[in-house]
Amino acid sequence: MSTNTDNNFFDRVYEVARLIPYGRVTSYGAIAKYLGAARSARMVGWAMNASGKQEDVPAHRVVNRKGVLTGKHHFEGTNLMQQLLESEGVEVIENQIQNFEKLFWDPMKEL
Repeated sequence: MSTNTDNNFFDRVYEVARLIPYGRVTSYGAIAKYLGAARSARMVGWAMNASGKQEDVPAHRVVNRKGVLTGKHHFEGTNLMQQLLESEGVEVIENQIQNFEKLFWDPMKEL
């Protein structure tokens, strides 16, 4: 059951996700920390999973803290998340973003 608090949190997650630059990635935990909810990485994941109704949320740019495409099964098609990242020049091998540290966008530092 979704509450108003969840909806407000999800909206805040989407606002941050929309700011992730093309060709860069961030983690669920980095967004949670930026929003002052450091222990809520899982809730950021839930928000990304529910973001399909939001056309302008680049959920494919949000991965786990190790650069693994853990949310890929929430995208249509077999490799859509990987294909979207690769179309932005992000190299993905075996569900793992290559050069993750270099491509990592930290909202705490960037915003």
